[in-house]
Amino acid sequence: MKGNEKAMVLGSFLADSLSLGVHWIYDTARIEKEFGRVESFLKPLPGSYHPTKNKGEFTHYGDQAVVLLESIASKGLFDPQDFSSRWQALFREYRGYYDQATKATLINLAQRKPIEEAGAPSSDLAGAGRIAPLVALYKDDLAALVNAAKAQTRMTHNDPLVIESAEFFARVSWMTLRGRSPAAAMKETAKERFDGTPISLWVEKGIKSKGEESVFAIGQFGQSCHVDEAFPGIVHLISRHENDLKEALIQCVMSGGDNAGRGMIVGMVLGAHLGEKSLPREWLSSMKKMQQILKLLSTIP
Repeated sequence: MKGNEKAMVLGSFLADSLSLGVHWIYDTARIEKEFGRVESFLKPLPGSYHPTKNKGEFTHYGDQAVVLLESIASKGLFDPQDFSSRWQALFREYRGYYDQATKATLINLAQRKPIEEAGAPSSDLAGAGRIAPLVALYKDDLAALVNAAKAQTRMTHNDPLVIESAEFFARVSWMTLRGRSPAAAMKETAKERFDGTPISLWVEKGIKSKGEESVFAIGQFGQSCHVDEAFPGIVHLISRHENDLKEALIQCVMSGGDNAGRGMIVGMVLGAHLGEKSLPREWLSSMKKMQQILKLLSTIP
C-alpha cells in the first residue's frame, strides 16, 4: 500500500482517537478552560460519554471502522454480510457507548430485517465516517468504491443525505489520492455529481467560510452529528487547513460537539492529500491499535 493510501486510513483513525477525551462536549469555552488546546490524546473523564475508554483508544465510531477494516482484510473485498456479522459481534459485549443509530439497527436486525434494510433512519453523518478502509481497498475502481461506501453507510444510517455524503467524500478522497487538491476535488464533485442538492450548498458554505476561525465557523454551522450541520463544518476544516492535517484535527476537536464524526472524514481527506509526513509521530505511537491497523492494512495491495 502506498504512503498516501495508508496515511488516509491512519488519519481517519487518529482523528477519532484525538477526539475521544472531549467527544460531545458542546461548550467550547469549557473545552479550552478544562483541557486547554487539545494536542494529544486524553483519557475520557468519569461522567463523559466514553468513561470506560482509555487514552489512545477509539470512540464507537473508530471501533466500527476497525471492524470494517478487519472484514476487508479477511475477505479481500467488501462483503456486506461479513461486515454485518462482525459489526453485530462488536456490540454483543461492547464496553463503550451505544448511539441511537446502533441501538435501532440492532433492534431491526434482531427482528430479522435484511441487512440492507435494517439501518436506522438516522441523519447522523458518522455513518459515512467509516469509509477510509473502503477507499484504500477500491482505490483503482471508483464505481465499486461508490457502491461499497453507500452500502456500508446504509447498513446503519439509512438516510438519503447521509448515504449521498458517503458517496461525496469517497469521490473526493479518490480524486485526492490522484493528486487533486481537496478543495478542487470538493468543488468539482459538488458541481458534476450533486449540483442543485443540499450537498452542493453545504460545499459552497463550507468553502466560503475558510477565512473564519474554525471554532466560530463550526459554531455557526452547528456542532451536532446531523448531516446538515456536520457536512459544511468538514468542508470548512478541509479548506481552511488544507496543508496542515494536525491543525485541522486540533481545530476540529476544539470546535466541540461531534468532533469525532467530523474528524474521521477530515483526517481521511487530508491524509490522502498530504501523506504520511503529515501524521504526528506522537499520535501514531499513542494509538492503542496502531500495530493491529498496520497489520490489517498490509493485506490490502
